[in-house]
Amino acid sequence: MIAALYDIHGNLFALEAVLREVRAAHVDLIVVGGDVLPGPMPRETLACLMSLDIPVCFIHGNGDRVVAAHLAGGDISEVPEAFRETIHWTAQQLDPDQRQAIARWPPTHRVDISGLGPTLFCHATPRNDTECFTRLTAEERLAPLFAQVDASVVVCGHTHMQFDRTVSRRRIVNAGSVGMPFQSPPGAYWLLLGPAVELRRTGYDFEKAAEAIRATAFPQADNLAVRYVLNPPAEEESLRMFAAAELV
Repeated sequence: MIAALYDIHGNLFALEAVLREVRAAHVDLIVVGGDVLPGPMPRETLACLMSLDIPVCFIHGNGDRVVAAHLAGGDISEVPEAFRETIHWTAQQLDPDQRQAIARWPPTHRVDISGLGPTLFCHATPRNDTECFTRLTAEERLAPLFAQVDASVVVCGHTHMQFDRTVSRRRIVNAGSVGMPFQSPPGAYWLLLGPAVELRRTGYDFEKAAEAIRATAFPQADNLAVRYVLNPPAEEESLRMFAAAELV
């Protein structure tokens, strides 16, 4: 049995709540599907994940990749100017071991899962970590992305909304977001895989988490606390937001 945890975004409270359920499920492996970063508690969140006594595999998301690029002196112009401060702040919080670790995370990971078969984990799509699609994206637009994928199941994230759909006879599952959901009700969204696919949502003390996030110096702390911990948007609102960005 495998737990897929995506888009944690430095929300340590959400992660710790999910890990309690992960332990209760006696999983064999945790796959962290990218975008542990940026976020308000990056050092603490990475320390938690990197010290687990459960086997963990990491892949990078666009957020982790950009933080690593910034640390290496690379170009981060793909990040909108309004959010570059969050990348800089997050990068400055990491210790040397964490900086080295995120630079080594691969873009994908494959596992054979009992009951599901060969499963590919990617952050956004199999070809990159930035493309957006949702449960409503037309199958004919998605089919080319998955045509050459040698897997029965593809697990993704990036858009922070859970779904489970079929594209060209492949099962495509979005894990949702542990720390910054773009769907309601509030909670930490993740997956339990094998032999079935379980879309999970874990509750935690949202008020306490929001207070702790606001107490950090993270540049987007208040927005994260109010908009995505206490009052995440309805899925319909997020679907409208992504409609213009699908596969751009």
